[in-house]
Amino acid sequence: MPSRQYHESLWEAVPEGLTPQFAQLRRSFLLARVPAGARVLDVGCGEGWFAAALLDAGALPVGIDVAAEPLRRAGAARPELDLRLVEEGGAWPLQDAEFDVVWAGEVIEHVTDTAGWLSEVRRVLRPGGMLLLSTPAHDLLTRLRLAFAPGAFVDHFDPRGDHLRFYTRASLRSLIEDFRFDEVRIAGAAGLPGARRLLLASARRQRF
Repeated sequence: MPSRQYHESLWEAVPEGLTPQFAQLRRSFLLARVPAGARVLDVGCGEGWFAAALLDAGALPVGIDVAAEPLRRAGAARPELDLRLVEEGGAWPLQDAEFDVVWAGEVIEHVTDTAGWLSEVRRVLRPGGMLLLSTPAHDLLTRLRLAFAPGAFVDHFDPRGDHLRFYTRASLRSLIEDFRFDEVRIAGAAGLPGARRLLLASARRQRF
């Protein structure tokens, strides 16, 4: 199945207007780090929930996605949003150093070419610009549950699922640093201590 068709088929199964998981937690994390007037790229913007929150807070968001259906929904709900369809893989049709912030909420775990994706993130960020992202957490207690709870491993790593990457704090930090970001901060959120359900990461693009 072609990539575009695959992503469209995933969205066909998603009811319209769903609130994203951990929406308020992720919104608070995002808006606390984005000043009014900042140019923000919302990568994998889906139905535009976070792009709309950014716009309402005085930022200047651009939302991109690899599927047309969520962009159609987002545009119908908030016609004033700047939303753009992009191809999966390859360069995004955006200028170098165009954005102050790149936000990727629950996206990096779906990416096939992680190196290419992070290279594009770095390219469109201005020197000193900020990367903000969230992704499911795989801390120690989570990994132990996957190893020992009956059926947990099979369910979590279902080969038919759309999650392709699985991150711990250490692996996410190492990946981000490899692409010349510094001031990397990664926190666990939601769930119990030691078994967090979400990683929230921030990092700055090195100037050179």
